[in-house]
This record gives sequence, structure tokens and C-alpha cells, in this order.
Amino acid sequence: MEIQDGPELCFPQLLNTSCRKPTPHRFDAVLLNIVMSSISVLTVVLNLLVIISVSYFRQLHTPTNILLLSLAVSDFLVGIMLLPGEIYRQTQCWFLGDLICSLYYYVVYIVFSTSVGDMVLISIDRYVAICHPLHYPTRVTVTKAKLYVCICWFCSVFYSSVVFKDVLNQPGITNSCYGECVVVISYIAEIIDLVLNFFGPVTVIILLHMRVFVVAVSQAHAMRSHTAAVTHQHSVTLSKRKSELKAARTLGVLVLVFLICFCPFYCVILAGTSPHTANLVFLMFYLNSCLNPLIYALFYPWFRKAVKHIVTLQILQPGSSEVSML
Repeated sequence: MEIQDGPELCFPQLLNTSCRKPTPHRFDAVLLNIVMSSISVLTVVLNLLVIISVSYFRQLHTPTNILLLSLAVSDFLVGIMLLPGEIYRQTQCWFLGDLICSLYYYVVYIVFSTSVGDMVLISIDRYVAICHPLHYPTRVTVTKAKLYVCICWFCSVFYSSVVFKDVLNQPGITNSCYGECVVVISYIAEIIDLVLNFFGPVTVIILLHMRVFVVAVSQAHAMRSHTAAVTHQHSVTLSKRKSELKAARTLGVLVLVFLICFCPFYCVILAGTSPHTANLVFLMFYLNSCLNPLIYALFYPWFRKAVKHIVTLQILQPGSSEVSML
């Protein structure tokens, strides 16, 4: 029997319509997959610690932490679903079917949109806390924060459903061959996505944090000049303001890291660069989900204390949810 030489196919019986098998044995591909797998494991573990900490310890049920909890959930989904799916998509022929492929990209869009929405909410939260401190306790409450988070997730699901309507109705319509998982949205949808998921949110985030930075600097100046001549009552107020400014700095770092990892993602899409560059940018974007909990560990003593209680299983003790974390 004559054997044809040539590249291996995902579906050998479909000579003219089958995709070629990926070549994951190349050094750069192996290295990329090892890095992505490590990031995936770290992302799942670290964000799970954030989710348990904020959900379990009652003292951590603050409006800001509710927003961080929502961000941790989306980052957790990146680690447990999106990164493994991306590794599989790049190293194997797609044997899971066209419907699963469409659902995978659908979840990707939901998670990405929610992450962007969470960053906008975090920026608004800091803006109100720093620029309108007297109104913050009434304007931003735990109940309102939960409502805003639910609205954010609902809007992300609704928006992604509109964008992927045709793809979900006709799975595999954009695949060029059998064995690949590629989804291409319409040109109009790409333009809308750039406005709603990139230009709009990034503009709002930058403007809000510029305003927060200006006000925070002026408040820090005022506190330094009045520190020596304050009464005890005023010292309590100053202590609270210092706490708010520290939180603003920490969340400013969080947002800055997000923008550094997020902006190249859309710049590569706009520029249409090489697949190798695109892989690095996608890796950078996924890395952000792993960096967020590390930022909490670096700047938030309550997170380090909560992790210690979780790792040492002190949370299994009666009444441990009431332990002081702040």
C-alpha cells in the first residue's frame, strides 16, 4: 500500500478539509506551555485564597473588597478554564466539537469584559472615597457594591451574547478546516468591542485616577502640615484619611498593572502582528490574573493575615470568621 508523505492531519480521512496537527514539540512551544501551565496553577491557587478570605472573614466585607472579590472570581476563571483551554487549543487538534469551541470563546469574552468592568468600578470607588469622602459612606455601601457587581456580570453576559449570537447559532462557521478552534466576529462587532471594552473603559480609568492622584497629593500635603497641631478627634480623622490614601495607592498599582497587561492585547489585535508576538501578548494578559493576588499580598496586611489563617486551618475553629483582620 502506498503511503503519502506530508504533514500529519487532525482527521486523516478528510484529506482536503482537515487541519494540520500542531507541533508542540518545538522548544519555544514547549517553553510557552510550561510557563502558561505554571501561571494557570498559581492563578487558581492565589485567587482562590482571595475568594475564601473576602467571603469568609466578616470584617473584610467592605465595598472595596466586594469589588476585589468579583475581580478574583474572573481571575480564577482565567486560571481554571481559559488558560487550560488556550494550552489545549495551541498544542492539540480541537476534538471537542464546534459548539464547545464557540462556548469557550464566549466565556473568554464574558471574563474579559467583567474584568474591565471591575477595574472601572474600582476606579469609581477610589474616586468617590478620595474626592468625596463625606459622601462615600452613603454613596458606596456593601449592598450597593454587590448590586454593581451583579450588574457588571449581567452586562458582560448580555454583551457577549449579542457579539457571539451568530457564532453560537452556527458553531464552526468561521473555521477554515476541521480540527481548529477559531472564532471571527464581524467588523462592526470589532469596532463596538474596541469602544466598549478598550477605548471607553481605559479613558474613564485614566481620567478618574488622574483626578484621584491630584486630590491625594493635595490631601497628603495638608495632612503633613497639620499633623503636629491636631487634637485627638482630628487625629482619628487623619488616620482614616491616611488609610484611604494608602488604599488608593494600592488600587492605583493594581489598575496600572492591569493597563500595562491589557493595552498591548488590543494593540496587537489592531496592528495584526505575527502569531509569535500575539502569543506573548496573550500570555501577558493572562499573567495579570496571577499578579493581582500578589499585589494584595504585597500591600494588604489583611490578606497576608487571612492567608495565614487559611493555610494553618485556623478557619476551621468555631467563630474564626469574626477574627479581626484589619
